[in-house]
Amino acid sequence: MDNRSEVREYLISRRARMTPEQVGLPAGTTSRRVKGLRRSEVAALAGVSVEYYTKIERGAISGASPEILDAIAKALRLDDAERAHLFDLAHAASPVARPPRRRSPKSWTPHSSLQWTLDAVTSGPAFVRNGRMDLLAANPLARAFYQDVYDMPGQPPNIARFTFLDERSPEFYPDWDMFAEVTVAILRTEAGRDPHNKELHDLIGELSTRSDEFRRLWGSHDVRHHGTGVKTFHHSVVGELTLAYEGMQLEAEPGLTLTIYTAEPGSASAERMQLLASWAASEERAAATADEVSDRRTQQ
Repeated sequence: MDNRSEVREYLISRRARMTPEQVGLPAGTTSRRVKGLRRSEVAALAGVSVEYYTKIERGAISGASPEILDAIAKALRLDDAERAHLFDLAHAASPVARPPRRRSPKSWTPHSSLQWTLDAVTSGPAFVRNGRMDLLAANPLARAFYQDVYDMPGQPPNIARFTFLDERSPEFYPDWDMFAEVTVAILRTEAGRDPHNKELHDLIGELSTRSDEFRRLWGSHDVRHHGTGVKTFHHSVVGELTLAYEGMQLEAEPGLTLTIYTAEPGSASAERMQLLASWAASEERAAATADEVSDRRTQQ
């Protein structure tokens, strides 16, 4: 990905959403040629020259100091995720920046202790994903929960690909628009951290080519931190599930996120999660029995 283009489009998109009134500037009586704030207004709010801000907005961000970046973030009223994204773009543009460690879903396997940890979570889905939204490791309940994601043929399980390219996703996500926006924002955040990741670039290219909605959302340049909240799903086996989630960065595996979903104790969703666990266990037993029968036939 072209980092200079990413910087330019990101800053223009953040500037376009602001109005003079929002930052305490007079709107003026003449029509404005640009949507949102002018470059000169952002420069004045950040305390830098128009020439210098223009240079940064055109993509020459690698030499900007943390103080300058922070001033621009404050001028544009960036939230924590947006501010972090601006700093990620600046870091990626640096000629001495070290690229993040990348984990291919085809070659990475979890440490035994990590899989044990996932398997110890028995009341809800627990899984590990990367910034590309590949499912890298999961407990049995997460595999049952995301059965349709694991069922997509020819590809490693990937939440983003499922969201935009699988016809079952609108049923699984009752509020599909919200899930789509979150998915794109997570990918955009990762692209800022690691703009030269070929696997990520290929995924974005595939989704942009095959999904008009992804292409539209990608152009918004929205980013977000995705750490905690509540989501509602509709599982094909047990029905509607309203689940709280917590996402945690793995200290031993930078760039990977451990997510756990859980239902409110005593709720209908908790009962349905127990039903899903029972169903998953029965499916696992049936698969094990089928494997045993197949082995006996092979040995005969």
